[in-house]
Amino acid sequence: MIQIEFSDADLATVRLAHSPMVEVVTSTFALYRPSKYWMYRSWRSRVAPQLPRAGLETFLAVTTGPNCFVPDFLSPVPVGARPRLEEELAVIGATPLEQVAAEVHAAWAGHPAPPEILRFEHDPRRALDDLVRQIRRYFELAIAPFWPRLRAVVESDIARRARTAAERTPRALVSGLHPRLDWDGATLHIGYTRDDHWGLDGHGLALLPAGFAGPSMYTVSAAPSGRALWYPPRGYGRVWDQPAPVQPSAALAAVLGHTRASVLTLLAMPHSTGEVASVLGLSPATASHHLTTLRDAGLVAGDRVGRRLRYLRTGLGEQLANAS
Repeated sequence: MIQIEFSDADLATVRLAHSPMVEVVTSTFALYRPSKYWMYRSWRSRVAPQLPRAGLETFLAVTTGPNCFVPDFLSPVPVGARPRLEEELAVIGATPLEQVAAEVHAAWAGHPAPPEILRFEHDPRRALDDLVRQIRRYFELAIAPFWPRLRAVVESDIARRARTAAERTPRALVSGLHPRLDWDGATLHIGYTRDDHWGLDGHGLALLPAGFAGPSMYTVSAAPSGRALWYPPRGYGRVWDQPAPVQPSAALAAVLGHTRASVLTLLAMPHSTGEVASVLGLSPATASHHLTTLRDAGLVAGDRVGRRLRYLRTGLGEQLANAS
């Protein structure tokens, strides 16, 4: 059992973010542990054949060691809500070389290490530079083609949790996060066989949804940049499905009209006005009209992400869509 000292007062420290490097790290689990991460089969079949020719020897050696340990410095706890990959790579590249070497070798402790790992002992600066370059290349091959869909699922989860916390209580940020997690108001309990007990020690708690986390939850308990929980966002399995035609239920269409019901059905995940228009074959003006009507009825709400306003169903909208 993993136990994290976490009181009601600590709710004020909770924040949500989406980290490209957490997706990179968890994607290696999905890549090399197919029986547990079976839901990524279609992604794996597209990505795996490209890797042997991509010059990723150092990256793969570091992330797939025999001890099933990925160095902590590869996933710095983000400061902002939406860090860019280059920002996180800059943090990784600035990691003290002694820490880099120690964590890389820990992944291979007790096993013969390949040359790519031994380099971190003899020439850690160059080895780290090569690792950063190869992470960038891996992201281009394995993550970037799916990034818009990953981001959409994660943004949906973040917006939904934030809105639920505002409509109910801040406890909603933590409750229901994962089936293995329970909170008694003083301690977070995570039902894994590994025993671990720690507190926030003055750090905030970052909740990091990761589309590649699969069925698992992961903890970051000792990073200089903070404490974190990685968890699978709601609906992460839809990232790998082919988009299906939007078809509202007959009952919902009878209440709202077919077009407006289609918009509400679509907004199970966040979409901008332009995206709603494109998916449903509407003019931008028509899409905007229906979004405004649904917003005024309290069924959807807008959340600005960068320069773009994206709409998502509210709790009331969820109830109506799911009840119909």
